[in-house]
Amino acid sequence: MTTPPSTPKKLFIKTYGCQMNVYDSQRMAEAMGSEGYVLTENQAEADMVLLNTCHIREKAAEKLYSDLGRLKPLKAERPDLKIGVAGCVAQAEGAEIQRRMPLVDLVVGPQAYHRLPAMVRKGGGIDTEFPAEDKFEHLPKPAATRRAPAAFLTVQEGCDKFCAFCVVPYTRGAEVSRPVARILAEARDLVGRGVREITLLGQNVNGWHGEGPEGREWGFGRLIRAIAEIDGLDRIRYTTSHPNDMADDLIAAHRDEPKLMPYLHLPVQSGSDRILKAMNRKHTVETYLRLIERIREARPDIMLTSDFIVGFPGETDDDHRATLDLVARVNFGTAFSFKYSPRPGTPAYERPEVESDIADARLQELQALLTSQQKAAQQSMVGRELGVLFEKPGRNPGQMVGKSDYLHAVFVEAPQARVGDLVRVRITHSAPNSLAGELAA
Repeated sequence: MTTPPSTPKKLFIKTYGCQMNVYDSQRMAEAMGSEGYVLTENQAEADMVLLNTCHIREKAAEKLYSDLGRLKPLKAERPDLKIGVAGCVAQAEGAEIQRRMPLVDLVVGPQAYHRLPAMVRKGGGIDTEFPAEDKFEHLPKPAATRRAPAAFLTVQEGCDKFCAFCVVPYTRGAEVSRPVARILAEARDLVGRGVREITLLGQNVNGWHGEGPEGREWGFGRLIRAIAEIDGLDRIRYTTSHPNDMADDLIAAHRDEPKLMPYLHLPVQSGSDRILKAMNRKHTVETYLRLIERIREARPDIMLTSDFIVGFPGETDDDHRATLDLVARVNFGTAFSFKYSPRPGTPAYERPEVESDIADARLQELQALLTSQQKAAQQSMVGRELGVLFEKPGRNPGQMVGKSDYLHAVFVEAPQARVGDLVRVRITHSAPNSLAGELAA
């Protein structure tokens, strides 16, 4: 008599924040798959709820505790439900999470999630150590299932820059670069499962300097060239970068490698040298502008995006105008801008803040300028023929949605197309946050 297969346990994951967290959530799901868990999008039916948190923005911990509060009725109804907190808030708050919210069974930091299955088997616990072992080597090999046509691949973690506003060095640790062989093996596995576009991830991704097959250190440009040699891979992207790590070989890769998309996210944070120094960014406005010139000379069709923090402690009206001037000079395709939020434990935390209403007004002015540039960049795509990788069906029958070379969402009437098709599309219309087009002849 055969034993009937056990019913799979269901895992619900909520991911906050960055693309690195999206990647980490996928790897944790794969790790828990070895324990008999399958993903569900219905939190109410889950046997385990995992909140993968981000600590970059203001009130990150408050958002976590609010979500945990909403889980109390579900835990009361089903005491066997396991609740876990992972990611950067887990790293920063540690045992405080379980003290404030006893319903939490386990807390695991971003460098220890390979030990998540063992924690679940033990019934819970706290693990926010920075282990000596490589977590990627201790994660189970992913099942040979089909993947979405675009995927993330972490190549570097941690940061040694210690910007005055940033918690990453404290929650993700020092910079660590994965070896070439392991990155290429994971990239080939992804392509073998249907991936056509890979985005290389790292807190300071262009600072990657991993060990090559011959034991010598490689630079990031050389890694991109090696990944581009994988048959079946059509597109490469990377994020997030630091201006000080845009090495010559990486700029040359933008010039020479057609699989490397003409899109670069290069955060500058401020247009004022005085504020950049206070932020400990270690670059100036002039060095940033000269770098942009070199990049555009190497790849004239590249689209540049950036990050800005408004209202950093000590910022004056003149500093703000300097930021507006830099934006006008560079002309970004899009950018992310935020009002400064103090993060406990960072050097800027104790500094006097800019008055909230002043910071709000500056943010609105900056965002208005950035929005006008984004609209102009998207409008410039109308009439052009772009590559589009279809990622999912659209809302309308026969419609497909994909990403352009420049990472714009593009809607196309393509009844015969399938997810994973990479096609040429003539752009016919620009909407506020997307483009529309038709299949090229």
